[in-house]
Amino acid sequence: MPFDIEDNTFLLAGPVKMHPRVLAAMSRPAMAHRDAQFTAVNKEIHELLKMVFQAPKHDTVLMTGSGTAGMDAAALSLLKKGEKAVAIENGKFGNRFAKLAEMYGDTKVVKAPGYGVPIPLDTIRKAIAETKPKAVFLTHNESSVGFTWPLKDIAAIAKEHGALVVADCITSVGGMDVKVADWGVDVAIVGSQKCLGAPSGLVALAVSQEAQAKMHKDAGYYLNLPRWIAKGKEADTPFTPAIPLHLAFLEALRIIKHEGLENRIAKVKSQADATRAAGEAMGLELFIEAGYRSDTVTAFRYPAGVDDSKFRKALKEMGVVIGGGQDEVKGKIFRIGHMGTVSHVEIAGAFMAIEKTLAAMGASVKKGAWSGVF
Repeated sequence: MPFDIEDNTFLLAGPVKMHPRVLAAMSRPAMAHRDAQFTAVNKEIHELLKMVFQAPKHDTVLMTGSGTAGMDAAALSLLKKGEKAVAIENGKFGNRFAKLAEMYGDTKVVKAPGYGVPIPLDTIRKAIAETKPKAVFLTHNESSVGFTWPLKDIAAIAKEHGALVVADCITSVGGMDVKVADWGVDVAIVGSQKCLGAPSGLVALAVSQEAQAKMHKDAGYYLNLPRWIAKGKEADTPFTPAIPLHLAFLEALRIIKHEGLENRIAKVKSQADATRAAGEAMGLELFIEAGYRSDTVTAFRYPAGVDDSKFRKALKEMGVVIGGGQDEVKGKIFRIGHMGTVSHVEIAGAFMAIEKTLAAMGASVKKGAWSGVF
């Protein structure tokens, strides 16, 4: 059956399925980005961003660009050669943040022996103590493998040594309980197209006063965070923004506010638990060890003999879209995203298709076992 872009079960780890209200917001007439009407839009967005970041005293930024633009802006604005940093890496996006930190500062990378492998906190503590960095960089939720770092604990270690904490929370804020202010995170970054359920193309940051005091005011041009923060305080942007995306983003944030952030987080956690339980009931092996599993994306190892591209192509023809592995885990895992507006019903339907496809490819699965979870 040919894939229908208008009617399918979309379970990527971002971009995610969008609510009809979010889609409709992008069809509104154009407006001037310096007009009071658009200022009001931005003012509400910044108020709601403080809510999802759980950081009422941090200043917020909404930048036209991908999540990587936010990561780049944070590293560029905080680091110069001669300034030390520590970066923690065990997946594709942690690797990206480490490269950015290395590009701008003198960075020690604490690297896991493989994607999705935890690094002992004592190892991280030792690296921070020896390096005495200005900032510690990490990807909180490594969606490339479905791994979550204990951000609260790592932030506490960094603070013991006077370091700023810069966290890529692109796939955690809005879907997991990320207490940016209480945990001592100085810069947190979230992508519009992940847990928040908006279109791709925007990145938001929450920035503490301490981080702002240590930023380089002359760093970069477009990605200069002090410039964005100053304009954000006026509910404005330093450059022409993607207006339709702002309108859609506002609608997505309003939906979260109406649902209740705690309720959204609980729903995502429930769907994560169901996804893990359904896969294990079927006989699949989870890629990440207990205690580090993400609540927004789950990775399963492929059964022996199952070809990744053929498997996901067959699923797509059945109307189910999931993600594969990347870089060193390409072809070894598949990933199911359960964030944003995804429902239990959609996840259950995906497992029906996964079971059928794996069985057709000769994998040993326990037929129907997943259904008792939902």
